[in-house]
Amino acid sequence: METDYPLLNLFFTMLIFFMFFIWIWLLIVIFGDIFRSDDMGGWSKALWTIFIIIVPFLGVLIYLIARGGSMQRRRMADIAQAQEQQRQYIQNVAGSGDDPANQLQKLADLHKAGVLTDEEFAAQKAKVLS
Repeated sequence: METDYPLLNLFFTMLIFFMFFIWIWLLIVIFGDIFRSDDMGGWSKALWTIFIIIVPFLGVLIYLIARGGSMQRRRMADIAQAQEQQRQYIQNVAGSGDDPANQLQKLADLHKAGVLTDEEFAAQKAKVLS
């Protein structure tokens, strides 16, 4: 194997292999940015897509030069929105048991259901409000 395929050729093949995957990753990121972008209309998105498909290297370079800065801002805004949604979901699922309004609502529901008597309800209500 080593006489037919020298070490330098192996490194070159590995370089080509990794460059191919970097190219695919770059295309996925750019196409994702094109279709996720809110500041472009449908025709602009279609033209950028066609341009990148027809002239791939030049199209990608021009897209990165023209819209590269806004790619970062859009990505950071998406991340911030996802984090906020996750925070709201966690708070919703975990509930806020410390909130006096929630505790009073639960006490009122228990009182309405007949689980708590009037005296127990008044005592628990005073404890929550204190």
